[in-house]
Amino acid sequence: QVQLVESGGELVQAGGSLRLSCAASGRTFSSYDMAWFRRAPGKEREFVACITRSGGTTYYSDSVKGRFIISRDNAKSTVYLQMNSLKPEDAAVYYCAMGRDPYRTVVGTLRNQYTYDLWGQGTQVTVSS
Repeated sequence: QVQLVESGGELVQAGGSLRLSCAASGRTFSSYDMAWFRRAPGKEREFVACITRSGGTTYYSDSVKGRFIISRDNAKSTVYLQMNSLKPEDAAVYYCAMGRDPYRTVVGTLRNQYTYDLWGQGTQVTVSS
């Protein structure tokens, strides 16, 4: 079964940290770029971070750059999002996503949600002020 399963979301105080995990199955994980997106209530889904197949290249949205770190463990078929110095505006449902095309990275499209065709169910992150 091809799927992504996120975990790690919870209630945390502003300034705190969380680590989200996303376990993949059904595809050769190491062949695909991966990303995290989020959707806050009343807002569109937005790009957070992405990582290329080997883990050698990462990109972040300006709003999380310097606070969040995306990483992956291809042996465990898992991508992570370490979130530090959390702010109330980081509260959202966080989704991981897997790239549409294996063995192919188009740098200019990595922040675009349409680059990804497999999505997890989401994990809720709540940040109290």
